[in-house]
Amino acid sequence: MVSLFDSQALNGTVFLKNRIVMAPMTRTRTSDGDVPNELMAIYYGQRASAGLIVTEATDVAPSSKGYALTPGIHTEAQQQGWRLVTDEVHRNDGTIFLQLWHVGRMAHPSLMPNGEAPWGVTEARAEHSDVFAHDTNGKLDFIRAGTPRRLETIEVEALVDTFSQSFANARRAGFDGVEIHGANGYLVDQFLNSALNTRTDRYGGGNVQDRTRFLVDVVDAAVRELGPGRVGVRLSPFGTYNSMPPDPLAEETLLYLCELLGSRGVAYLHLVYQLMPAGNMESSEFKERHIEQALLTKVRAAFPGAIIWCGGITSRESAQAALETRLVDLIAFGRPYIANPDLVERLQRGWPLAEALPSTFYTRHGEVGYTDFPTYSIEQPEGR
Repeated sequence: MVSLFDSQALNGTVFLKNRIVMAPMTRTRTSDGDVPNELMAIYYGQRASAGLIVTEATDVAPSSKGYALTPGIHTEAQQQGWRLVTDEVHRNDGTIFLQLWHVGRMAHPSLMPNGEAPWGVTEARAEHSDVFAHDTNGKLDFIRAGTPRRLETIEVEALVDTFSQSFANARRAGFDGVEIHGANGYLVDQFLNSALNTRTDRYGGGNVQDRTRFLVDVVDAAVRELGPGRVGVRLSPFGTYNSMPPDPLAEETLLYLCELLGSRGVAYLHLVYQLMPAGNMESSEFKERHIEQALLTKVRAAFPGAIIWCGGITSRESAQAALETRLVDLIAFGRPYIANPDLVERLQRGWPLAEALPSTFYTRHGEVGYTDFPTYSIEQPEGR
């Protein structure tokens, strides 16, 4: 029987010491210039007992910024900052992939270069979704996403080169691999969605080849730069987060991508399969978006790499049950990792999990609610 604590190799290239993944979580702790810092290095280093750490979403360019205080990888200072993180994780015998994104329309002019409009697949605005940006008084708050401008075909092609440069930067910063963020209503997902993507060029949504072209081109660039066993892709089939319209062709797109990404040797698919907030990052309203087992069985058959499940799994029992379906290889934990830097040990030994205050999730309060959570002590269990 497969165990949560068994090792796993990604395409025979990257060795993971267990099947537990630290999911990507935005925490807004960067220094000026969106630079990762020593505090972030401590945070990730504390959690290096995970089989795989996937970092918070990281901007590939100034135009990809949709949330204040999120890190980038496009400047020399940012790369040096990330090197602090990767060195610390590796000192603690961990493995870490950099998640890369472009938010597309999920941005606001106050965060864009020269105050320009967000970059969209089309001109359609995310009418009911917020970003973390500056309001009219210059105060950081959750405000409605701006109205995007439609990217020209030549600009989309140039964005593939932008991603390619970010992959090279990630390699120089010491990452073991990269994860391409193709989920949750950001730019890649905007291309994939047949209802939103009404373009008529070679990246248009009229057929599955065209609406997946941008992601496939980006994946090809990543494989050229890093090798196939060091590239993962995150997808959220059927997701409506960030005002994404329901996609009647979601299953067709997913299975088509499974075959294409598998043929390119992509190391893993990271599937957001259960729960996502219906509003912004602090929303308490949840809607279930469950992928039926019959479809997951098709995914398993079509994709030869590892499959990560992410969403709603918070205990050893639920994680183990998911593994035993044989439809999944790795389990991602999100919020439990905030207050439990030693999550692997707690799950393995049956120790209780601590909980973090939501008010500390997205702040500039330094170590408070970030690196100040202790490891478990049998003598003095924490009361947080």
